[in-house]
Amino acid sequence: MTQDKSEFDVIVLGTGPAGSTVARKAAESGHSVAIVESREFGGTCALRGCNPKKIYVNAASIVDQVRRADGQLIVNKGVDIDWPSLLKFKNSFTEPIATTSEKSFQDAGIATFHGQAEFAGETEILLGTQRLSANRIVVATGAIPVALSFPGTQWVIDSDAFFELDHLPERLAFIGGGYISMEFAHVAARAGSSVTVIDHHECVLTGFDPDLVKLLQVHSERHGIQFQLNSRATSVECESNGSKVVRLENGDAIECDMVIHGAGRVPNISNLQLDIARVHYGVDGIAVDEFMRSVSNPHVFAAGDCAARTEPMLTPAANEDARIIVKNLFESQPRARPIYGQIPAVVFTIPAIAAVGMSEQQARESGRQLDVRFKDTSTSGSVRKTGATVAGFKLIIDKDTDLLLGAHLLGPAAEETINLFALAMRFDLTATDLKSTLFAFPTFAADVRKMI
Repeated sequence: MTQDKSEFDVIVLGTGPAGSTVARKAAESGHSVAIVESREFGGTCALRGCNPKKIYVNAASIVDQVRRADGQLIVNKGVDIDWPSLLKFKNSFTEPIATTSEKSFQDAGIATFHGQAEFAGETEILLGTQRLSANRIVVATGAIPVALSFPGTQWVIDSDAFFELDHLPERLAFIGGGYISMEFAHVAARAGSSVTVIDHHECVLTGFDPDLVKLLQVHSERHGIQFQLNSRATSVECESNGSKVVRLENGDAIECDMVIHGAGRVPNISNLQLDIARVHYGVDGIAVDEFMRSVSNPHVFAAGDCAARTEPMLTPAANEDARIIVKNLFESQPRARPIYGQIPAVVFTIPAIAAVGMSEQQARESGRQLDVRFKDTSTSGSVRKTGATVAGFKLIIDKDTDLLLGAHLLGPAAEETINLFALAMRFDLTATDLKSTLFAFPTFAADVRKMI
């Protein structure tokens, strides 16, 4: 389809999971669709997020498993990450997406546009000097790194740049102790770099169970990851030899070769001129109703990380947003509402830490009678069979109903096992139901029965 047309049934901003789904489904139903992307077509998850990250984590996990199995399961003759080869392998996944994604939209009859979109009215989008209009506009522009406010931010790279490094420096400092920093820190440590994680909280990964996070932090330190906690970076300086110095508010200084931004992400909406479109928004994103429609402009819908909702910035939530928007987009009276259920969250450290449902604190604040089961399982048979590592779990059960309120896992296969708990919580299976289920043995899933 040519780009001469300027009026459409729907304009979609963003080509990530949510935007792509809405655009394709709308086109399949016979509507005229335009999709706009300010960067490469394909979105963050496929090009700069979940999928390429997992490739790097897989490499580090293989190296980790070989090294900890040395002298027990195998004899390690020397296994290392070759960073240029890893980058090339990652690119074999991302480059085809960047080059073929736009054509796939065009083949589906969707008009594609490049550039930074701005609202020019309630139903109009401006791309430079080009004006597009549609009775429905879907904002799915994702999230971007939060702006850092200290001097020397020009010496700090973001996760996008980290993915494109053709070699890994010897000394790395990560600002922030969230998903990005901890995942990359574990990869870099297995690749042989000296790593420091800086965070202003008492522990990293504040959204996860603190007892399990403590186990993970100790394990991380054993693998050469250092932590500067209760600390804030006040500046980054570049020395004449190219090395960097991160200065902290407590007076400490961290010397390194590279500083990486891992201090969180915010909705990518600041350049959209939402006020012109009468679209209400806040620091959490575009304000939407239960139908994923703007509370102030019924022509606009929002999905994924740029929509203000209580669910976390995770791909499954964005996919559910898109499913609902597809149903409601052209209805005079929208009816469909998202059903998120309990969405599992995973940090792909080595090993992974995972959670679904309530934290222990949230459960206690709810006033329920609780059965909280926490155990360090680092020396359990299932874990020891893989070689030395760290593992543990915490389950939160409602004593009155026997329902699972929360599940928190750390250890080998935690990223897969957490889905069993999510399934149980989605369909109100009790702890007794889970315990009475016979799983294949020996597997990590079979250990679920031992937890309950």
